[in-house]
Amino acid sequence: MGPTLKAVEHAATQNKNMLTPLFTPAENPPFNMARYCLAGGSSATPDKPALIVIGEVGAPPLEVWSYADLEDAVLRTAGALRKAGLVEGDRVMIRLDNTSAYAILFFGAIAAGLVALPASSQLTDREALFLLEDSGAAAIACASALPFTATNGAPLILSPDDVARMMREGPRIDYAATRAESPAFLIYTSGTTANPKGVLHAQRAALGRRPMYQGWYGIGATDRVLHAGAFNWTFTLGVGLTDPWANGATALIFTGEKEPALWPRLIDATEATLFAGVPGLFRQILKYADLAPAAMPTLRHALMAGEAPPPGLFEDWTSRTGKPLYEALGMSEISTYISTGPHVPRKPGTVGKAQAGRRVAILPADGGDTPLPPNTEGLIAVHRSDPGLMLGYWNRPDEQIDVCRGEWFTGGDLGLMDEAGYIAHLGRNNDVMKALGYRVSPMEVESVLATHPDVAEVACAEVAVRADVHVVGAFVVLKPGAKPDSADLLAFAAERLAAYKCPREIRFLDALPRTPNGKVKRSALASS
Repeated sequence: MGPTLKAVEHAATQNKNMLTPLFTPAENPPFNMARYCLAGGSSATPDKPALIVIGEVGAPPLEVWSYADLEDAVLRTAGALRKAGLVEGDRVMIRLDNTSAYAILFFGAIAAGLVALPASSQLTDREALFLLEDSGAAAIACASALPFTATNGAPLILSPDDVARMMREGPRIDYAATRAESPAFLIYTSGTTANPKGVLHAQRAALGRRPMYQGWYGIGATDRVLHAGAFNWTFTLGVGLTDPWANGATALIFTGEKEPALWPRLIDATEATLFAGVPGLFRQILKYADLAPAAMPTLRHALMAGEAPPPGLFEDWTSRTGKPLYEALGMSEISTYISTGPHVPRKPGTVGKAQAGRRVAILPADGGDTPLPPNTEGLIAVHRSDPGLMLGYWNRPDEQIDVCRGEWFTGGDLGLMDEAGYIAHLGRNNDVMKALGYRVSPMEVESVLATHPDVAEVACAEVAVRADVHVVGAFVVLKPGAKPDSADLLAFAAERLAAYKCPREIRFLDALPRTPNGKVKRSALASS
């Protein structure tokens, strides 16, 4: 079943290539992320709705979970997982649909001292197998059955019905006696390699989110938070669940068909006060929804992150809705750390300021750990003392060296900070693509298309189909005698990649553009 919690903690704190722990072994205080999020609400407001699941706009909720009932289900799930033989530190992969069971299993695993691994139900069998093998998961919860070959690395396989029984009938246990540096969850993110890499977060990650409470959300116990994303994304797990519950607020889940035009009506029906999504969704709402002046009366403001917003989005949203839209910049390794908010007004051309308590600097892109002066372009860096920073990359200790500069962590985002502390985001220092709010590694898509029998060479890059819409494009050099067939290549990719990773456009070239040293020049692909 893989290493125990103590072994994982030891690897995270003793390996010289991992990030320096925030707490030393002598100082490492008791802390459980699930307890932090749920115990307060269960004690202070046990009957208050913590989670409401909506299946249809205007219809009665499918589920309403009070804080007391939610904590009970989480602790029963934790007990069932431990009764099944899982031990502290075991990884539990979650590949369920976007329902309450996903949320409860995620927090149940953390409550039990296990390591939750949120994954997308859109993943193909090939992609799921990689996550299972790379993580060494001891259990997997699947929305639909997988072939035996894709689950032979997980001795415990849970169906949605199994999870439902665990939530109701599992033996309730107390929160595990984990500590701040104990691993809590493992999120896989596309990087600059052919396969996703695991980002291991500590229980203290929940503490690292506190600067967002007022630095981005302005959240309070009376809020009702509706997030449009899926739970396999840290944006949703954090903004949609972790932070509302840590503040005694109500989290709202919508499980129906997510048509852009329905969101304002859903906000009205649920009396949501905060609404979160990616820029592309806000653009679609403005295009397709009826936004009368009286629309969304309960909404205070909206929250946006995940990708660069299209030109004019802020102005259009505010003029149509009369509501503010606050942006944040983040990454899987730390979540959001730069933002605007109720107390940080937006400055055009920038993302916002470092949230209160965060230490952010701009470092030279070509090396060095001395912060640059204002208005100088470089790598955006966050201080390694931030409690939200990851423990490290799973099974990739050497990669920690590339992201650490002395006391700073650099995630690859380029930026510029002005004298007032506002930071402009200037893109990535690598070639990771953004599509539909997801980070997608070009090498991951290329490694799949390169196996097609007609493909001699392939490279991928973002392609602008409109001024405000970018998609994944694949640039293909065919083998001699092969005929261009975009539909065949798109179908080939769809069988092997999650939908959001699949290219939307295929372009055929005689040769790929390359630099003098032979590397593919991705910056030239979009104009090819």
